[in-house]
Amino acid sequence: MNTPTLNSSEAVHSLDLGISGMTCASCVGRVERALRKVQGVQEASVNLATESARIAFVTQVGADAAAMEAVLRRAVRNAGYEPRAVGQEDAPEDLSPWAGFMPVGIGLLLSVPLVLPMIGDLFGQHWMLPAWVQFMLATPVQFILGARFYKAGWHAAKALSGNMDLLVALGTSAGWGLSMWLWLTAPTDHPGHVPHLYFEASAVVVTLVLLGKWLEARAKRQTTAAIRALHALRPDVVHLLTKQGEVDVPVAEVLVGDQLVVRPGERIPVDGRVHEGHTQVDESMLTGEPLPVARDAGAALTGGSINGDGRIVMAVTAVGAETVLAQIIRLVEDAQAAKAPIQRLVDQVSAIFVPVVLVVALVTLAGWLAMGAGLEAALIHAVAVMVIACPCALGLATPAAIMAGTGVAAKNGILIKDVQALELAHKVDTVAFDKTGTLTVGQPRLTAFEVVPGLDDAAVMAAVAAVQSGSEHPLARAVVAAAGERQIHVATAQDVRAVPGRGTEGEVDGQSYLVGSLRWMQELGVGLGPLSDRAEALQREGATVSAVAQRVAEGLALRAVMAFGDEPKPGAREALAALKARGIRTVMVSGDNRGAAEAMARRLGLDPAAGEVMAEVLPGDKAAKVAALQQGSDGKRHHVAMVGDGVNDAPALAAADVGMAMGNGTDVAMHAAGITLMRGDPMLVAAALDISHRTVMKIRQNLFWAFAYNVAGIPLAALGYLNPVVAGAAMALSSVSVMANALLLKRWRM
Repeated sequence: MNTPTLNSSEAVHSLDLGISGMTCASCVGRVERALRKVQGVQEASVNLATESARIAFVTQVGADAAAMEAVLRRAVRNAGYEPRAVGQEDAPEDLSPWAGFMPVGIGLLLSVPLVLPMIGDLFGQHWMLPAWVQFMLATPVQFILGARFYKAGWHAAKALSGNMDLLVALGTSAGWGLSMWLWLTAPTDHPGHVPHLYFEASAVVVTLVLLGKWLEARAKRQTTAAIRALHALRPDVVHLLTKQGEVDVPVAEVLVGDQLVVRPGERIPVDGRVHEGHTQVDESMLTGEPLPVARDAGAALTGGSINGDGRIVMAVTAVGAETVLAQIIRLVEDAQAAKAPIQRLVDQVSAIFVPVVLVVALVTLAGWLAMGAGLEAALIHAVAVMVIACPCALGLATPAAIMAGTGVAAKNGILIKDVQALELAHKVDTVAFDKTGTLTVGQPRLTAFEVVPGLDDAAVMAAVAAVQSGSEHPLARAVVAAAGERQIHVATAQDVRAVPGRGTEGEVDGQSYLVGSLRWMQELGVGLGPLSDRAEALQREGATVSAVAQRVAEGLALRAVMAFGDEPKPGAREALAALKARGIRTVMVSGDNRGAAEAMARRLGLDPAAGEVMAEVLPGDKAAKVAALQQGSDGKRHHVAMVGDGVNDAPALAAADVGMAMGNGTDVAMHAAGITLMRGDPMLVAAALDISHRTVMKIRQNLFWAFAYNVAGIPLAALGYLNPVVAGAAMALSSVSVMANALLLKRWRM
């Protein structure tokens, strides 16, 4: 759908709306059409598995968006469905395995006596119930328990569309009506004779459909278990530290800057930092990391994690929607509410499916009548066609698998916020890794500081540290840390200016210094002079080498060269090997000089000679490198995943087919990526690709079985090989089997 151009007087809003009463893929299409007809709606995406809709709409700036929400709710209601709030906590009884079973149980009690004569026939027994008993048993099932089908079917008929409810209502009503006709028109000359009636078919079909919907709802609760588990990580009450001591207050009243007491074994309620004490924190529910991590004074704390054996006082840094946990929940909900590209095919099929089925049922009725089968047999065969053709499984096939896949991924520290990324990840044949912070620890240390002969190295280091003190770059932090270790006093620099991809310039005590890469120095015409041999030796050893220049009257003069060392992340080499074992090409992209980049690549098991290293890449060029990998030197289109953690990786993450951001990186990188890895563990890359592969496989399996039930069942029913009871059982089984197949994803382990 094309998004209209907005003018300055319009504001865009997004609304999540719960919808009750949807039963099949046709319902999804009808709700979407009803919502899109509302003036101002740009897009509406309805998800059958989550029973929710995500609506994007525009209003005039300053207009009340709540009024638009009321209009959208009315549109849903007019379409025959019940709007409700999204995000409401389930009541404890709703989480019971037997929640909602009562209508099914009543249906079974009333239907079993109707089925017993059929079972007796198998053993040569004739237990036919009197017609009036069959009527008394079947009618409450048909019109009381089955009232939901009539209500929803009537709304569908008024909208000149169809859905599962319409098919069930028409099919079972035809069976019940035929039974009434046969009963009322039966000959009266044999008072003890009971004509063959079909009350059991209509009652059993309604009961089986209710049973299938109940099993389906029970399975849905399992697919949303990941979201409920994340919500459960937030405690309701916190211990606020005040001047009068500890006071228990609701977590909703906590403000940024408050100090909270967290006792041993309690959950950390919101994001913050350790103010007093030290402890071990279990973050497994957020990151998938099984081992507790130490947290001392000043260390960051994430809401939802579990405090270990130490009592701590924390200072709150984020509350509400700004916490990491809230953002994680939002990412998972967004992914589960979104519609996968493959779902568009299902929507197109569902839009015409029910009308086509009704035509097939009429053709079946007419065909059997034309062959002289009689109204009774012809009508039963037409009913079987309508019952078995209900498109329940079609609407569940894709969203059920996505919900299960994203849920198990979140449990293992992989957040999939873009469903398209989930669908594309299984095609990835090339993975490009940023080096620093992704494949390496990302905390380089200063290993060498060589000044031009005759200069005071402490004075030069003090100037360099002053220029770098305001930068968050890992190399800058390493210089500042080294100055601190040497107890060198660092002054305050003025007019500090960052030159992207090259370095930093600033003034210290009236002198201008430039600190940056050798490439930048070469561009500026600064020669390494007496330090040239030393710089080359350091590069050959695999160090990242930078230089320091000072502005003088003659121009720029070299003052020092610096060497930095970093270490590969634990498991990085194994992660790259695992990807290669899957037949995936791995490439390291680095801004370091070629010598340093290739030395690190060899430590990681990469082969520079095979083109697995891209060195001296400026931040602005990373996206172009990704594009080059996509085109490929072999003339084929390759699907590329980019893995990074820094601000400078964001364009490349957006340019890749699948962007993966390390959760220990920056927010910018995480927003640009379709997948966020909550731990800085490269092994999660292979895990994310595996989850994608398995989820897409489940989607394809589900769609195959959903179509197969109908493709095979409709002809069999039309030809008279299936009676309505068997058709109803097969239709219910199709939905349950699709949900059960999707739930197998919950067994996935790294």
